[in-house]
Amino acid sequence: MTAQHDGRPVTVMVVDDHPMWRDAVARDLSEAGFDVVATAGDGPQAVRRAKAAGPDVLVLDLNLPGLPGVEVCKEALADRPELRVLVLSASGEHADVLEAVKSGATGYLLKSASTEELLDAVRRTAVGDPVFTPGLAGLVLGEYRRLAGEPAPTAADQPAAPQLTERETEVLRLVAKGLSYKQIAERLVISHRTVQNHVQNTLGKLQLHNRVELVRYAIERGLDDA
Repeated sequence: MTAQHDGRPVTVMVVDDHPMWRDAVARDLSEAGFDVVATAGDGPQAVRRAKAAGPDVLVLDLNLPGLPGVEVCKEALADRPELRVLVLSASGEHADVLEAVKSGATGYLLKSASTEELLDAVRRTAVGDPVFTPGLAGLVLGEYRRLAGEPAPTAADQPAAPQLTERETEVLRLVAKGLSYKQIAERLVISHRTVQNHVQNTLGKLQLHNRVELVRYAIERGLDDA
């Protein structure tokens, strides 16, 4: 299955300070139909090349010389907010996972993942699905819940929440539970494209940028428990 984005191959950049690992990941992605537009071996080089190459997906190690991966993530996203970042790390430490997500990473995969799991994760990251190594998704959702329990500093200034349709709310609830677009389509007996349309409409109404922010919004309102 060729990885397509808007009718063209998904472009990917691979950042890791170990040349053999970096080359192997880049080769696996290329062979699977991704267009690997750049690689980098340290933090500052990663920021420069990400700006120049403009990939759809950044596959990023956290432990980099020169500039930590989380800083690379922040800087790359500040330059291109539409970029998707998949962290590929040897560390399953909770603090590392949460720091990566807070810096804007869409997903977090451990380096113990198989090649197939990596390819699937990059495909899903490209369309905005949050992808986490099993066990880490619950941790991230738990953190969002904790943050949601803290009062928002500007709650009094915020306008009333926009009105979502019943179907949009239903889709949002399933997104918050961690279902993929495909699973949501099957559950609601609608097409994958219709699910995407509902999500895009909801993002627009709520003035959010991606699915990770959408999940956070839904959890803050308790929709994942509904």
